Amino acid sequence: MTTNSSEFASCQTSAPIDPKLAMGWMHTARFLTTAAQLHHLPPVDVPEIAFVGRSNAGKSTSINTLTQQKQLAFASKKPGRTQHINLFALGKQGVTDAVLADLPGYGYAAVSRSDKERWQRVMLNYLMQRESLSAVVLLCDPRLGLTELDEALLDAIRPRVEQGLKFLVLLTKADKLTRSEQAKILSITKLNAGGGEVRMFSALKKQGVDDVAQLLWHWCHPDGLKPATPAPATPEAAAPVDTPATPDTPVQ
Repeated sequence: MTTNSSEFASCQTSAPIDPKLAMGWMHTARFLTTAAQLHHLPPVDVPEIAFVGRSNAGKSTSINTLTQQKQLAFASKKPGRTQHINLFALGKQGVTDAVLADLPGYGYAAVSRSDKERWQRVMLNYLMQRESLSAVVLLCDPRLGLTELDEALLDAIRPRVEQGLKFLVLLTKADKLTRSEQAKILSITKLNAGGGEVRMFSALKKQGVDDVAQLLWHWCHPDGLKPATPAPATPEAAAPVDTPATPDTPVQ
């Protein structure tokens, strides 16, 4: 059974949570499945967050940093190596309450034109048709800004955004910039993002890691932390009732 993304539209709550809780939740990520085509992906009934971006934007490294796992997502020195949609399950004690999707990178020149076109079709089909998709994280090198391909992707998901799809522009490699440069690029990107969230992020310096983990947790837990159900009160044993002694009736 699949669930429409609009059901997850209002996932963020204003109630803050402990960053350690969010990071602990991210650390539960585990490989679920991989597929070369959309129809090969299993349906899921929990929120699904897709990570997309140019091949050299640091997508796999960011996923590994957020999940505190060095080899969860394949990070290669040669961009463009991810050729499948990889799904990772999230949730403690083996209970899946969200899914991360690592999509193939786009825009890398060394990939053949036919491969580019094929993966563009697969990615667009996923972004437009995947029913459980509730949020998109677009990773972008802040030194390049939003490229034409990035803007085309945002335009493609705009109809779903209007229906409640969340999206975050994650400006990776923030450690390459000065603080003043970061502030300037952050401001510009917020104007160009069209209402989505924008965050600075550095896998090297761990900048923004806690903040992004909290945001993703809120998106996937619309009701926030569920209060612990109090254990039913154990009734105290009834105290014995002293029955007044009946005086002996004198024999007539």
